[in-house]
Amino acid sequence: MDQSNWNPAELLKLSGGYWSACALHAGVKLDLFSHSGTVAELARATSSDARGLEMLLNALVALGLLGKEGEHYAPTAFAAEYLARHSPHYLGYIIQHHHHLMAGWSRLDEAVQSGAPLRDRVSHAGDEAERESFEMGMFNLAMQIAPRIVGNVDLHDRQRLLDLGGGPGTYAIHFCQSNPQLTATVYDLPSTRPFAEKTIATFSLSDRISFAEGDFISDDVPRGFDVAWLSHILHGEGPEGCAVILQRAVAALEPGGMLLVQEFILDDSMDGPLFPALFSLNMLLNTPHGQAYSQGQLEAMLRAAGVTSIRRLDIDLPNGAGVMAGIVSKREL
Repeated sequence: MDQSNWNPAELLKLSGGYWSACALHAGVKLDLFSHSGTVAELARATSSDARGLEMLLNALVALGLLGKEGEHYAPTAFAAEYLARHSPHYLGYIIQHHHHLMAGWSRLDEAVQSGAPLRDRVSHAGDEAERESFEMGMFNLAMQIAPRIVGNVDLHDRQRLLDLGGGPGTYAIHFCQSNPQLTATVYDLPSTRPFAEKTIATFSLSDRISFAEGDFISDDVPRGFDVAWLSHILHGEGPEGCAVILQRAVAALEPGGMLLVQEFILDDSMDGPLFPALFSLNMLLNTPHGQAYSQGQLEAMLRAAGVTSIRRLDIDLPNGAGVMAGIVSKREL
């Protein structure tokens, strides 16, 4: 992080940054960015107290997410594109997922002292709204990033793709859209199936993308694929769990199969970039053994699983994300 501008004011700005985040979260939860009107009109639409709502609306104007003319409030063009629920580019689910994580982050010191998570993993616990925020939040993020990745991965000679831990199936959808010869299987927990099947059907790909349910740590994974895609699942496990996942992925591939792994990748010194370093703390808070890994660690894991010709693809992705690729020369049992 650039320290050239550090001063007490910047330090306090960093400390109080959650105020802005909470105002954004409240605006999304109340769906304010899907509406416009006066305080009274918006109070009725959101079942809110007029006094409290006016304060929030003015704060969102100050943040540049709402515009105000006289007594009339309306989302800015940017907010309407990314925060209005009906928009195809809606990011509200991932923002609500961030909101659900805040209680744990406020107790980070306790997790650091204990070395243990403060909450169950979203995929196994939480109410339906929380699960929806997580699954559809992953869809939000993948819809932003998948086109960049798919355009840089040559699958023209591949026929069957395994999207291991694929959630709502966003990457399987994009890979199939760009490769007409490709079929895919999304493998994930049973709780994920409704989100995946709905999303796949929305893109009219139910005839080419199927869903298989199971736990990639404890259950067998289907076989017979020539490419496997693992997006942001290794960070949820410690090294032993990662070894199991990679062994199952390798076993699912035919000889010559391609293995692709996307992660938030740390420098080998483990102290940057910033987002993967902070994300590692998120794994401390929410998983028993998970963490962000460095490129060197990922390469070592892949080699140990029997993957060769390992390389990091030259794709510019946000938040320190990267894609590692390799080839499986033989099936590991």
